[in-house]
Amino acid sequence: MEPRHLNRLTFPELAQLVGASPPLDAPETILHRVSALDDAAPDTVVFAHDDTTLHRALESHAGAILARRGGLASGDPRVLWVPDPRYAMALVGKAFASKSDQPLLHPQAIIHPSATIGLRTRIAAGSVIEAGVIVGDDCLISSNATICGGVHLGNRVIVQAGAVLGATGFGYARNPSTGEHLLFPQQGSLIIEDDVEIGANTTIDRGALGETRIGRGTKIDNLVHIAHNCRIGRNVIIAAQVGLSGSCTIDDNVTIAGQVGLGDHVHIGPGVILGGQSGVYPGKEVTGPNQIFAGTPAEPRTEYLRSLARLRRLK
Repeated sequence: MEPRHLNRLTFPELAQLVGASPPLDAPETILHRVSALDDAAPDTVVFAHDDTTLHRALESHAGAILARRGGLASGDPRVLWVPDPRYAMALVGKAFASKSDQPLLHPQAIIHPSATIGLRTRIAAGSVIEAGVIVGDDCLISSNATICGGVHLGNRVIVQAGAVLGATGFGYARNPSTGEHLLFPQQGSLIIEDDVEIGANTTIDRGALGETRIGRGTKIDNLVHIAHNCRIGRNVIIAAQVGLSGSCTIDDNVTIAGQVGLGDHVHIGPGVILGGQSGVYPGKEVTGPNQIFAGTPAEPRTEYLRSLARLRRLK
C-alpha cells in the first residue's frame, strides 16, 4: 500500500516558510519530511551548518537543502540560503508535525464535561483532563498526561507523555506538640502561557494559595519537577532532572542545565546560565545576565574553577 502523505510542502512553500528566495530553476519537488543527511531522499529536507556538511548534502539525494551562505558556493537549485539553517530546520519540522490525520480527541482520552478544549487541539489516548481545565488552541496533549482540575493552558502548548500538571503541592504545617505534619491548603492555580513545551514525566504543582506560572515560550525537558508557587519567566530553558522547590522565581531567558537543584524562595535573575548539577541554597539570589554559574553553592564559573584548582593543589 502506498503511504499517505498528509505532510507536504512544495519547494516554493518551503522557501516562503524559511524566508528564502527560491532560485529561478527551483525544482518541482513535493517534500514530505525532514531527515538527517544519512537518510536523505528526494522528498526530504536536510540542513547544512557548515561547508563540510553542505558538501555532503550536495552529494545526497535530498530534495531540499537549508544552508548558510559561506565559503562554499553552489548553484544547486535544491539549496535555500538562510541565516540560521538549524532554526530554519526547526520551522520546517514544526510545519510537518502540525499536519496529522490523528483524531483531535482520542476516544480513550478522559475529558471532564466542564473542561474547555480549544480549536485544533489534539488529546491522545489515556490522557485525563479534569474539571474546569482550559486548554487553548493548537495544543498537543500526549498519551497518559494528566491535567488536574482548574489548570489553564494557553495556545500551542505541548505536553509530552506522562506529564502531570496541577497536582497537589508538597507543603505541610507541623504540629509542634505531636510532630504531626498536616497538609497546608493546596488550592491555588497553575497557568501555562502560550508556546510552552513540557517534557515527558515532568510534574508541575499548582500553587498553594496563589498560582504557579510558566511564562510564554519556556521549554521544559523530561523528568523535571517544579513545586508550588514557582514563577517561571519567558523563554526559559530547563533541562532534564531539574528540581525546583517551592516559591522560586526564574526570570526571563534563563538556562538551567541538567540535574540542577534549587532550594525554596530562590531568585534567578534574567539571562543567567546554571551549569549542570549546580545548586542554589534556599532564599539565595543568583544574578548576572549571560553569566555561567556552577557548583554548590552556585558561583560564577571562573571562581568555581579557581576553587577546584586550589583544592587539587591541597592534595
